[in-house]
Amino acid sequence: MRAAGILLPVSALPSSYGFGTFGYKAYDFVDFLLAAGQKYWQILPLGPISYGDSPYQSFSAFAGNPYYIDLELLMVDGLLSRSDLERMEFGYEAKSIDYEKIYNNRFKALQIAVSGLDITRESYQRFKEVTSSWLPDYALFMALKVENGMKPFTQWPVGVRMREDGAISQAKARLEIEMIFWEACQYLFYNQWGALKKYAGDKGIQIIGDIPIYVAEDSVELWTKPELFQTDILGNLTAVAGCPADDFAVNGQLWGNPLYNWDKHISTNFDWWIKRISHSCNMFDIVRIDHFIGLERYFSIPADTKDVFQGEWRKGPGIEFMRTVKKYLPNARIIAEDLGFLTDEVRTLLRDSGLPGMKVLQFAFDSRESGDYLPHNYTENSVVYTGTHDNTTTADWIISAPPSDVAFAKNYLGVTDDEEFVSLFIRSALNCVADTAIIPMQDYLELGVEARINVPGTVGGNWKWRMGKYEASEQLASAIKQLMINSGR
Repeated sequence: MRAAGILLPVSALPSSYGFGTFGYKAYDFVDFLLAAGQKYWQILPLGPISYGDSPYQSFSAFAGNPYYIDLELLMVDGLLSRSDLERMEFGYEAKSIDYEKIYNNRFKALQIAVSGLDITRESYQRFKEVTSSWLPDYALFMALKVENGMKPFTQWPVGVRMREDGAISQAKARLEIEMIFWEACQYLFYNQWGALKKYAGDKGIQIIGDIPIYVAEDSVELWTKPELFQTDILGNLTAVAGCPADDFAVNGQLWGNPLYNWDKHISTNFDWWIKRISHSCNMFDIVRIDHFIGLERYFSIPADTKDVFQGEWRKGPGIEFMRTVKKYLPNARIIAEDLGFLTDEVRTLLRDSGLPGMKVLQFAFDSRESGDYLPHNYTENSVVYTGTHDNTTTADWIISAPPSDVAFAKNYLGVTDDEEFVSLFIRSALNCVADTAIIPMQDYLELGVEARINVPGTVGGNWKWRMGKYEASEQLASAIKQLMINSGR
């Protein structure tokens, strides 16, 4: 069935407290999607952020980011008062996130809320039971981070770093109150998220979530399950993730994430991965697996070097992984983020898995690409985007892309007036044969580079953009709905 959706990070929603949340503005956006004739809301990962404020570098593969807990809803629940927040600063820019102020104040507000929460209530105890496979480890991990000045766990005292029984028992006793705080934050996060997801579902809006393929180096998973990653006997990483030099990054990219010990995952029937994908399928209606090509092959860089040029390609689990997922999670709805250097092996894996891949229209006119992204080459079983969170906005692309690429795009799309470029770009995506079309909200708003979310390979200045309070208007919804009617979506 032909359908469409909008890509907008939850963090980019308007808010009086500096960061988009699961509050009233999220419900308003669901209503906007419905009025605009949309079926999907695609978001970015919701995990607790660590290095560089990136949602793709998370302390946990299962926990949620406490920043998304809405403070106004906590007021309605009687856990906060407006006077509690008056002396706290959350940032003064309506269209930009001030992560330093959020970090310094959001947890103060949550501490007040948690202090008034009845943790003996049945729903809380039931939540602890349901999450018992990951919540205690996460709560202890975060409590230890606080105790150690938020340093990476590799810099903790050796007893807790190596998870020695005596040291862990003492830490649990010593940090019981702090652990309750982190557990309670997850309870509040999942309560609010569950309510929002139900509201969206009742309105016919499905949510597309995102699984980063890798966990962060400073993560509870690496701390508690080093055997699942490429580590030595002391738990130190022996290799890390990245990508080689190419036309997009002449020096390559050193991501630094732990690489999986795929032999161990295969021997356990991918048990950890099955639990992770199952968890995500419960959170979202559809799950996008980030960096899908890493399942076929991955770039391995020795951990003791910063030299990407010493890295090499190695084989991933490939179709065996996908067959296992389909066996244990037959109803899982997955999108493969197959962007990057597509080899014949990657194309075969995508075909054999039956998953829809991604087509990015901005890439279609890049002279460095083969032309796979041109709309006349699309298939129905695919998801088309004008751009993703890693692209600039289309309004900026026409200015910043190589002139030859822009000229090709104008000729291909039949652009005679630059003022029409963005709208024709969007229409080309909506009118193509792909079953699903996802358009970033910034493109519907025709915003420039100021609204770019992320520049790959850079740290700092990313993940900050927020939508204006009145930009998701009734007029815009009506115009988008007409586009849906015209394109049969």
